[in-house]
Amino acid sequence: MTKWVSESSYVSNNHTLLNDARHSDNALHDAAMTNLDLHTVCAVLYLETEEANAALPTPDHQTTTLLGKAYNNLGAGANVCYDAANNVTQRDRALAYLTKGVAQLSEASARITSITSS
Repeated sequence: MTKWVSESSYVSNNHTLLNDARHSDNALHDAAMTNLDLHTVCAVLYLETEEANAALPTPDHQTTTLLGKAYNNLGAGANVCYDAANNVTQRDRALAYLTKGVAQLSEASARITSITSS
């Protein structure tokens, strides 16, 4: 697992993905954010999510499952975010996906720490 973490650039990719999710969250909470602005922010999140997803599977099935769910939710949030500029319901839906994805990413990170520190 330690080798996978290193070869996949998991730590830096995870950091980037969390920052992109935070940026998207902030953009979705900003009612003044234009459609073009949301497209840009959400597209970056989507691309980073796809890049992280490309590093799967991991050597640990449970970690792969957790990361897969996290990446799926973050990707879904990015997709919903992309078309949410003038729709409060869509913004809330995107935020729900992002919240769930970040929580799952945190759980996966805890699993990785547990495995690699033993």
